[in-house]
Amino acid sequence: MATPENTRSGEVSAVIDRNIGALIERRRREKAATGAQDKIADAITAFAGSMKFVYLHLVLYGAWIVINLGWVPGIEKFDPTFVVLAMVASVEAIFVSTFVLVSQNRMAALADQRADLDLQISLLSEHEITRLVELASQVAQHMNVPAADNPELHELARDVAPEQVLDRMQETERKMRDSDSS
Repeated sequence: MATPENTRSGEVSAVIDRNIGALIERRRREKAATGAQDKIADAITAFAGSMKFVYLHLVLYGAWIVINLGWVPGIEKFDPTFVVLAMVASVEAIFVSTFVLVSQNRMAALADQRADLDLQISLLSEHEITRLVELASQVAQHMNVPAADNPELHELARDVAPEQVLDRMQETERKMRDSDSS
């Protein structure tokens, strides 16, 4: 038999499952919408950040070095001064770092979108809580509850303007920098 606790838990669980499903579906759509160039950059970045990449380079560069040191009988040195090895490694580093930056830029853009979503949800939650505080204060006043006259409640019942919070944060950071530099 379902108790109120189980029902409530089931409702919360259903909301959590719905949210998880929505997030997974959103990520699937975002991944499907990713262009071929970004997919290639991501694949190269993923490979370059793997231990397979490290092992492959240990084998290739190790063999290159061993051969060109003349330690392998029957195989001629093809890069005795290692100039070609240095050039190959430099060109590879340029391309790998470029692919990593492309992937990081795309991930940063996604992180910015998620941060914007978090901010919007936080602002909506703050607005809803403000309305609830206002409603609870009015009910408390109507019922002559002494705590209803608490000045802090009146402050909490006011909407917060995000631009004012950002301005206050910047002002505080500026003051801290100024006091640190003096």
